[in-house]
Amino acid sequence: MVSRDPQGRNDGSRFTVYGSRFIVYVMVSLLDIIGPVMVGPSSSHTAGACRLGLLARCLVGGTPQRARVELHGSFARTGEGHGTDKAIVGGLMGFRPDDERLRDALEIAEREGLDYRFEKTTLADDAHPNTVRLTIERGERKAVMTGSSLGAGRVLVTEIDGYPVEVTGNYHTIVLVAEDVKGSVARIATILAEHNLNIATLRLTRKARGGDAFMVIEIDDVPAEEVRDEIRSLSWVRWAFRLDKVSA
Repeated sequence: MVSRDPQGRNDGSRFTVYGSRFIVYVMVSLLDIIGPVMVGPSSSHTAGACRLGLLARCLVGGTPQRARVELHGSFARTGEGHGTDKAIVGGLMGFRPDDERLRDALEIAEREGLDYRFEKTTLADDAHPNTVRLTIERGERKAVMTGSSLGAGRVLVTEIDGYPVEVTGNYHTIVLVAEDVKGSVARIATILAEHNLNIATLRLTRKARGGDAFMVIEIDDVPAEEVRDEIRSLSWVRWAFRLDKVSA
């Protein structure tokens, strides 16, 4: 609830005036106070990092065989002490933030043949301090994803395979690369409607007119594999994947 003080300021909080005194009620969510249910000491370095791994694995259709993990900012400086390395690798294997196996994720990955390596890097000047770039491979599929952990377990994916995106993991999501042809958005929206799926948000990015376009579609309900396969069958779609909802 937003209101204004006698000086006309609008600070995003609610207040009551008693005589000359102001009582301010700051609007926060319970998640901001207690954080997510998780294994590990830090919602940013552990829960958020794990969710970024969970999103990345969807881009190659499961647990990758190889992973290059480039850590930026605070992730690079203090991530190991907060379990960021275990959280990311655990997420790549499908472990959720409250999975006790996260504590032994690195050892489990080695046993199961996930070849990973960590590097410290410096990304763009405006990159969030808790940012990671993941380059992962599974079979013939390779994907590069950059994402940040924003606190309280919240995440934001900002780039996939060189395309700027905004993926929060708060919805079930379909991502796809397709030729930039007329009617493509309408055709995909029709497929989703035919399967009784409601679009929450749809974002389209293209590098050049007539070139490849990157589409991010957030939907309210879980899309079946047949929805993804129907989209993949369109002649102008190069690839399409489902991203799981990873938020609490």
